[in-house]
Amino acid sequence: MTDIRINIKNKTYPTAASPSIADLELLLGSKEFICLVGPSGCGKTTLLNIVAGLDQDYEGEILVGQRHTHPKIGYIFQNPCLLPWRTVRENIELVLDKSQTGDAIDALLEVMQLTQAQHVYPERLSLGMSRRVSIIRAFAVDPDVLLMDEPFVSLDAPTARQVRQLLLKLWQQRPHTVLFVTHDLREAIALADRLIFLSSAPMQVISEITVPIARSERCNELAIESFRQHLLQNHPEIKQLL
Repeated sequence: MTDIRINIKNKTYPTAASPSIADLELLLGSKEFICLVGPSGCGKTTLLNIVAGLDQDYEGEILVGQRHTHPKIGYIFQNPCLLPWRTVRENIELVLDKSQTGDAIDALLEVMQLTQAQHVYPERLSLGMSRRVSIIRAFAVDPDVLLMDEPFVSLDAPTARQVRQLLLKLWQQRPHTVLFVTHDLREAIALADRLIFLSSAPMQVISEITVPIARSERCNELAIESFRQHLLQNHPEIKQLL
């Protein structure tokens, strides 16, 4: 894997009077977990769609290493987007080519604690289980960058905590570059190597802050809250973004 450079000079929707994104530059380090934090409507989903190649109507460039190309993407949306007529396993198999073996799926199902549910149809899954399936499907394609657009936003707190911990366990076993959008500063601290705080439109970077908490301590809610308070006290520019 290589670094990914994002340079968006201008993204303006046809009906808008001003840009959604202007002069935004990001460097995603190889296998780095980055959380984007910013106010609603600032353009975070637009940014992910540009990185994914779903939106090509912008001025700028994306470099994978030194190549002008869109990276190979794994995308996890707020909606799990599972096909209801296919089982859990079949939904995962859809993204794989024929050369990949079932052993890879078995390993992913085990890490995400879904082995017993692999032949179940989506209508019988809880929302938390559906989110875990979407995480497996995104990791299964072995992407250059994994995009996650507030994937836990509608889960209750205990379920969100469980799925975050499973996500981290999978990411530590299979590290990928991650760009994760969230409004929840505690969630961002629990997950990220680096926090990037974004302004209202036109979106620009306000602050970039490395999370100093060891990975072994990311389940420690006191450590997370202590660092959150530190951020709010020492970086007043981010308060308006939360």
